[in-house]
Amino acid sequence: MSPELVGLAYWAETSIKLGIALAVIPTASLILVYLFLFKMMAFMQSRLGPNDTGPYGSLQLIAEAVKFLQKEDINPAAADRRVFRLAPVVVLASTFLLYVVLPMGPDAVVEALDTGIFYAMAVSSLSVLGILMAGWASANKYALLGGLRAAGQLIAYELPLILAVMGVVIQADSLNLQTIVEAQASGEIFGIGWIGNPFILTQFAGFLIFMISAQAELTQTPFDMPVAETELVGGFHIEYTGFRFLLFFMAEFGTAFAFAALASVMFLGGWWIPGFAIDAPILNVLGPGVMLGKILLVSMLIFWVRFTYPRLREDQLQKFAWKVLIPLALANIVLTGIFKVVF
Repeated sequence: MSPELVGLAYWAETSIKLGIALAVIPTASLILVYLFLFKMMAFMQSRLGPNDTGPYGSLQLIAEAVKFLQKEDINPAAADRRVFRLAPVVVLASTFLLYVVLPMGPDAVVEALDTGIFYAMAVSSLSVLGILMAGWASANKYALLGGLRAAGQLIAYELPLILAVMGVVIQADSLNLQTIVEAQASGEIFGIGWIGNPFILTQFAGFLIFMISAQAELTQTPFDMPVAETELVGGFHIEYTGFRFLLFFMAEFGTAFAFAALASVMFLGGWWIPGFAIDAPILNVLGPGVMLGKILLVSMLIFWVRFTYPRLREDQLQKFAWKVLIPLALANIVLTGIFKVVF
């Protein structure tokens, strides 16, 4: 919230917001891992999943985290130790920076940047630096191959990811995530205004391209070549143990949560609730709950695909990005521009 509303100094308000953002990442990882990696996957495979530690196994992940913290922090003898230790921090920092611009209500955002989408796309691409650092510094051929695969994959799929976002930017006339929510709340579809105009109705192709590209950016199956256990026995983080491996694990699921939040804001109306004024103060209370519901819905799609489809080959992955997704994304931008001018 703004200092005028709560009477706090700028530094105090910013410290509170950053503290909340820091707390959200492990919390988001806990939610996604428990609901989808433990329970949903177990249900799809007709088994119980973890159910002994805490009610319905709800404390299992905390037990796993304690286990990792107790493990020895091993550095390979031939590794570049400084780069090796810094790599997971770079990856996690990329995830943390995404949460700075994610809005959860009219005032519930760390920083409502005018270039919020541009900022989010830029900082999300920083993770590839940490992955390359991990692969190269590990002094392990499998880790290096995983890092190179990740670099090629992330560079290829960042293009359709950004192009898919452009359709939303054109339709909303803004790069600001809050303004994009407001554009959906104040819009109409087929003359109906009470539900606004969630861009998933007019940008469904963009939504599909964004979700496929996000799946690849997250290195989730069927795009998990950088960590392919059957080929690279773990990929770029094969040499990591203890809390450093835990940082990679948190970054993976924290980023999944952030991408689901971005999809919710850009295509599902974000925190706005039909029937409420866009600036209603009550949305600062109800909005986070609405956003969480939409994030879990989008996350379910991400993990459903992960648990369903087999891994692609490297050449199939690259062809799919360059020959299918990018042309479709460009066509979506052209059509969006035409409809924007005509209507």
